[in-house]
Order: sequence, then structure tokens, then C-alpha cells
Amino acid sequence: MTASDFSTVLPEFVLAFFALLALVVVVYTGKDRFAPVLTWVTAAVFTLTAFWIGVNGGGSTAGFGGMVVDDGFGRFAKVTILLSAAAVLVMSEAYMERRDLLRFEYPVLIVLAVVGMMMMVSAGNLMTLYMGLELQSLSLYIIAALRRDSVTSTEAGLKYFVLGALSSGMLLYGASLTYGFAGTTDFAGIVMAASDGPAPLGLVFGLVFLCAGLAFKVSAVPFHMWTPDVYEGSPTPVTAFFSTAPKVAAMALFARVLYGAFGNSVGDWQQILGLLSVASMFLGSVSAIGQTNIKRLMAYSSVTHMGFALMGMAAGTAEGVQSMLLYMAIYVTMNVGTFAFIMSMERDGRPVTDIESLSRLSSRDPVRALAMMILLFSMAGVPPMLGFFAKWGVLLAAVDGGLVWLALAGVISSVIAAYYYLRIVYLMYFGPESEPLDADRAPVLRTFVIASALVMVLGIFNFFGIDTIAAAAATALVP
Repeated sequence: MTASDFSTVLPEFVLAFFALLALVVVVYTGKDRFAPVLTWVTAAVFTLTAFWIGVNGGGSTAGFGGMVVDDGFGRFAKVTILLSAAAVLVMSEAYMERRDLLRFEYPVLIVLAVVGMMMMVSAGNLMTLYMGLELQSLSLYIIAALRRDSVTSTEAGLKYFVLGALSSGMLLYGASLTYGFAGTTDFAGIVMAASDGPAPLGLVFGLVFLCAGLAFKVSAVPFHMWTPDVYEGSPTPVTAFFSTAPKVAAMALFARVLYGAFGNSVGDWQQILGLLSVASMFLGSVSAIGQTNIKRLMAYSSVTHMGFALMGMAAGTAEGVQSMLLYMAIYVTMNVGTFAFIMSMERDGRPVTDIESLSRLSSRDPVRALAMMILLFSMAGVPPMLGFFAKWGVLLAAVDGGLVWLALAGVISSVIAAYYYLRIVYLMYFGPESEPLDADRAPVLRTFVIASALVMVLGIFNFFGIDTIAAAAATALVP
């Protein structure tokens, strides 16, 4: 290993060292007594690492013989992952401590999952890809079942583990087929194997199985079956984490594999992504209509949003990748605010997830209701909220890429999805009188809800410059 190799993985090394150091420290500080401090320290480390990557990054380098890639695309994804993970940790500290769920393992496992995600988005080889993916997945399986005295939480962890193992097997089978027909696991070598004419049939089969394994990680239909149960059964802060950082990492890895390893076979995987996108948008939108639990509704909402992100990626152009990155950044911001709101839903000190409990919230807490309305409008794609421009970007990329049918399907799906978002708004402002929720006693959660809503409004002027950064990141992946 050279100094250049080490510098390529330095942020990942720092976080891994921090996780190991934290494990040693808690042994001498009473374990769970140190958990609240460790949670805040971990959030600070994430934020500083994101700033370090954003400021010091430049150009594109490869380490360990091309197994790890450090470029603008990976840095954009890493910063988004780190900041969203930091936000979730800050939001969850008080919530988890009040319910005696804040164990020292929680922030440590989050760190290890984030290290895996950062390896995923920097992968330049199928082996590196799998190492990062499994480090992330094994950590997530555990935190899904963190509430050990809850049957639903245990069930969520078990379902996630069993179905995750199935998806990992499919991905490994696809990787083995790809290696068998390409003769290499390096993305650069796989691209060369499909550079002369149509890709070999075996390589196409490998691509299909790789797409199936990755589709599970982004909750794309028909590999979404784990999402509603895991979202509902996991502790709400864990659900918030599942819906943010891992989604960005999986989507970035998806793009890295398709454009980095199969960039010469766009016609082969464009059809796959198009079908995954349409199925996810429609099934997610229709299934969410009948939900009464807001966490399950957010699960199906996530399926729909991943369909839109896949639409941008399916365009097969740098503009499509840019629209996908911008969509994911906006999606994460919306979800952070929305789950902060869900965490603040309590009655008699107990968490509430029933959508009907939001009835007439505007008369008791108009500021929080207004912020949530803005977030819901943004998720529905109602102009002029920032979510509208996110959807407009992927629709435009699909049209420019010749996928007009896919863009039309996206418009229809968006109209269907608007119903269940607007139903919540209707309940908050015009619903029947019901037993009120507790007054909001969590200033941190309230701050995140209001801040996310403000971003959805103020971001329409210049996107805070994120669109320019996303364009440069997309160019690094698709020159």
C-alpha cells in the first residue's frame, strides 16, 4: 500500500478508527452512560468529515490498483451520506434516551454502516463493492432490531436479514457471472469486455442479477417487500436513518456500477431501469393510499421516490445522473424534516404513528403544521416547492434521453401520489376533532422540521448551489 492508496481511503480510515476507539473508550466509562455523549461526538465527527471531503476534494484518483475511486461523484454522495447521518443522530439522541433505547452500540453501528456506504460509492471493483455493501448491511440488520423487547422490532430485523441475505446472494451470483464472462472484477475491465458490439449473453445475465441485488437496497419494486415492515417495526430514528443515508449510498452505487462497469451497454440496462422505475412509482403510489400508519406510508413513499430517482438514471446521460443526485439530496432533506415531525408525535408521552391523530393539528400548533404542510407539498411535487424542481429535473432528463413514455408515467404517478400527501394536509387543517397530541417538547426536532421546510421554500431561488456541484459530480462519472 502506497501513500497515494492510503490517501484515497483516508476518510474511511478515520471513521473506522473512531468506531474502534469508541468501543475501547466505552469499556472504561460505563458503557451506556457514555452513549448520549458518544452520539453527539459521532454527529460532530460526521459533520467535520463531510466538510473535510467537500473542501479538500479535487480531481479524480484511484487507489489499490483501481479498486477504490476518489472522484467528484463519490465525494458528492459521501458528503450527502455523512450530513444526513449526522442529522439523524442529533434528532434521535433525546428520543432514544427517553425510551431507554440509547445504547453505546447505536452510534458505533451507525459509524460502521457509514464506512460501508462510503466504500460502496467509491467502489471501482466488484469485490470492493461487496465488502462495502455487506459492512453497511450487517450494521443495519442489527440496529433494525435494536428494541430487543419489542416483537415488531425483532421481526423487522429478522425480515431485513433474511431478505437482505437473498439479495446479497443474487448480487454475488451476478458478480460471478460478470467475472466469468469479462475475466476481471475491475469496472474498467468489464467496460472493455463489452466495448465491441453487443455485450455477451452471460454478461447481460450478470448485469440483470446485479441490478436485482441493488434494486433491493433502494427498495425498488418488485424487491421492496421488506420496506413497509422494517420501517414500521424499527425504532423511528432508525427508520429515519434507513430512509436517508443508505438510500443515497445504494443509488450512488447503482449508478457507479451501471455507468462505470456497463457504460457501453446502456441499451441493455436502460430497459431494466425503466421497468423498475415504472413499477416502483405506481405500486408505491397506489399502495400508500390505504395506509393508516404514517411510517408505513413513508415506506411506500420511499418506494415511489426511488422510482423517480431511477428515472433520471435510466436516461443514460450525464444530465440524468445530475438530476438523480439532485433528487436524492432534496429527498434526504425532505425526509429528515418529515421524520423529525414523526418523532415529535406523542400522546401521554408515548409515540404515536396513526395518521388520524394529526387531525386539527393546525389549531393547536400552527407553526409545526405549516412546516409539515410545506414538506408534504414538496414530496408531492407541488410547485413552487423544491420537490417540484427535483421531479422536473428527472422528467426532463428522461425526455432528453428518449424515454418520453417513462416521463409520462412519472407524471401520472405523481398525480396519484399527491392524494395521500394532501390527505394528511386535509386532516391537519380540516379533519374532525380528535384527542390532541402532546405539546411539542423537543426543540431539536422542531428545529429540524422548520429548517427542512425553509429549505424547500428558499431553495427554489438557486438550489443553494447544489445543482452546480451535482453537475460536476455527474461529469466525473459520465465524461
